[in-house]
Amino acid sequence: MNSEPLALDRALASFDALWSPRIVTRVNDYDVRIAKVKGEHIWHVHDDTDEFFLVIDGELVIGLRDADGERAVTLPAGSVFTVPRGTEHRPYSADGASIMMFEPSGTLTVGDRHDEVPDHVEATTGHALAP
Repeated sequence: MNSEPLALDRALASFDALWSPRIVTRVNDYDVRIAKVKGEHIWHVHDDTDEFFLVIDGELVIGLRDADGERAVTLPAGSVFTVPRGTEHRPYSADGASIMMFEPSGTLTVGDRHDEVPDHVEATTGHALAP
């Protein structure tokens, strides 16, 4: 864990890969991850955990499928949203966004159940942030 303050703009500037989160710190058993996103992720489900999103820059749309049907939630910069565990969802950003997520350490970015993973989406539990 980092013992010094971390500037998110510098952390985001340290990598270019899309849909490839970096772990900036840990809080108890949770990773705090940042990612750059553009285009579509995949429909996926986290069976045992909620997923928290904070939009740092840009706009993120999260498609949701649940017992009530399908809908989309639009998150402009500065917005937060939590996808409840067991809810099928797909993040999307037309013009690109920078996001922060809180998830239990070891949570796979493509969830427990998912569509086929395309080349532009990385199935990972997060990467360490380069010094």
